[in-house]
Amino acid sequence: MIRRHPMLISVASAMLSGAMLSGCVASTALSVVTAPVRVAGKTVDVLTTSQSEADENRGRAMRKQDKRLAKLERQYDRQLESCRRGQSAACSDAQDTYAEMAQMRARR
Repeated sequence: MIRRHPMLISVASAMLSGAMLSGCVASTALSVVTAPVRVAGKTVDVLTTSQSEADENRGRAMRKQDKRLAKLERQYDRQLESCRRGQSAACSDAQDTYAEMAQMRARR
């Protein structure tokens, strides 16, 4: 019968667990080292706008501006009609509205 040496078994066991532990520590160290790079990459993704997002935002802004311009045109028509009926305050308001419409058209 083969006699096992308890000291040899404990040394081998310690070496194996040390090897596993060092692998675990190395893995953790690698995670800690690469974490800032991953966080920075995600931050850049969040802070930058892709071309499709920029196009969507531009389209949204254009639709909003068109909606505002249409509202001003309806308001101008009502003010102009009131001006023709003799309301002098409506004439002044129509001039202001027309000036705002002209500014919006110039920004396009």
